[in-house]
Amino acid sequence: MTRAPLCSHDPQEVLDPKTIEDPHPFYARVREAHPISRVAETGVHLVSTWDGIVEALNRSEDFSANLTGVLIRDAQDQPVTFDLPATDGTQVIATADEPHHDVHRRLVRPRLQDKRIAQLEGTLREWTREALAGWLENGGGDFAPLSEIVPARAVGSLLGLPDGDVEKHRQWAMMGGEILAGDVDPESMMELARETGQMAEYLRDHLERAMEETNRPAPGEESLLHTLGDGVEAGHITLSEATGIAIVMFGAGGESTTSLIGSAVRLLAQDRDLQQQLREDPALITRFVEEALRLEPPFKFHYRAVRRECELAGFSLVPGDRLMLLWASANRDPAIFSAPDVLQLDRKHPKHHMSFGRGSHFCIGATLARLETRVVIEEILKSTRSFELDPETPFAHARSIFVRRLERLPLRVEAST
Repeated sequence: MTRAPLCSHDPQEVLDPKTIEDPHPFYARVREAHPISRVAETGVHLVSTWDGIVEALNRSEDFSANLTGVLIRDAQDQPVTFDLPATDGTQVIATADEPHHDVHRRLVRPRLQDKRIAQLEGTLREWTREALAGWLENGGGDFAPLSEIVPARAVGSLLGLPDGDVEKHRQWAMMGGEILAGDVDPESMMELARETGQMAEYLRDHLERAMEETNRPAPGEESLLHTLGDGVEAGHITLSEATGIAIVMFGAGGESTTSLIGSAVRLLAQDRDLQQQLREDPALITRFVEEALRLEPPFKFHYRAVRRECELAGFSLVPGDRLMLLWASANRDPAIFSAPDVLQLDRKHPKHHMSFGRGSHFCIGATLARLETRVVIEEILKSTRSFELDPETPFAHARSIFVRRLERLPLRVEAST
């Protein structure tokens, strides 16, 4: 059996700030060299091609979705793995294996059905207009904080949490990405774990209140916390699992959509002709959202843990190794996409990408993320003549190998009259 080759001669490159800010050249080199490659001696392997990722996803007997550890930098800036404790509250939804994964999805899915999500459009549009009002009046400014507002309010509303706590929700929505960012030392990781504990306590408190309510919302109007509480009372899941699912919803429903909205607005700000095309033909906005997803997936990868000694793409793996399934690389695989680095609104299959995962772990909140992003783009285009990047202050992404979120997106805006 053959070990996978190194992904780079410099083991620090995967965590280098330049790679994090613009990972696509690195992904292209890795993808062109080998379908699977290892990060130094960390036991982490990058799976960079479309076909390699599909094979890994189809082999759940070999590769677990459980999040057992993450790649971080040590005191010498070298990549190492940080092992995470496994509890029933951490291996839920996206990080659960069967049969638990199916139980969790069946509980949550009814609240996220397409018809129910579509009913939120009016509320999402109202929130978007509120968020944009001051920004437009001031001629623009940093859009990054605005991109967090609608997703945070949406996930809080779905869970049935007080809208007055939205600032707290915005903060917590980003924590999952920070844990997976890679650019964090062990001490900071412990601090994130403590903060996650506070979030868990808050969510558990509201979950227990929902379970104790005597005047429940009408059928079909229950919050996700009501649904999760019902699952606990029926014995389908534990209270710890229910709390863990709620925590995952913050990151999956908050930071991921924040990232997508920011990337979509940035792509438009760089192309006035594209802005005008979408203003003249708003029906194309749906296709634009899919191309933004393909080019800049909110989460660049997800982990898989190797269950047993096996091979992938001809290279040996052992229990304890981990895979990073690079959605962002697969989405630009020239074996799958023509002109993979170019935004094209006329692709034959616009949803043919991996930005929401694939197979049984396909993102359960994809419909909501698409709706939120479409509404935000529609409202920005309606309320502006044009907008562009501020040449005096460059945009910047969060220092994360995991999430593709803009921390700074200064824009100059010409509002419509």
